[in-house]
Amino acid sequence: MGTRSRIGVMHGGVCKSVYCHWDGYLEHNGRILLEHYNSAKANHLVSLGDLSSLRREVDFPDGEFHTFDSPMENVTVFYGRDRDEDGTDFETDHTFETFFDRAAGCGAEWYYVMQDGFWYVGNTYGNDVKFYKKLVLLSEAMAAVEESV
Repeated sequence: MGTRSRIGVMHGGVCKSVYCHWDGYLEHNGRILLEHYNSAKANHLVSLGDLSSLRREVDFPDGEFHTFDSPMENVTVFYGRDRDEDGTDFETDHTFETFFDRAAGCGAEWYYVMQDGFWYVGNTYGNDVKFYKKLVLLSEAMAAVEESV
């Protein structure tokens, strides 16, 4: 069973976001986004639509490619590009409320948003006062995770 997440990029008040099926928790997707995705790379990621699993790279090394069933170790797996599925384009929301509803509606437990060059995180767990329906700076959330280990 996957830990689903939603990954978005804010442009002013508009959020473009995609669904991600696997490993949406802080220690995986959170860490990868924080360590490997700047604003430009985050925009490129979202432009390719919904993904099965997030990895450090979006694109293939020159001359190489993978498939959904035979993915490269460090390359993100997309439903459209790598499985040729339709209806996997990014979605656009104009308020945080509609973005949050979209995240909760697709079963995402965590969501990540790149805004003004910084990553933020939140979750859809109603009993989690620290992250529920919030945008917490991802670097601070990750530092707290590392302190607790």
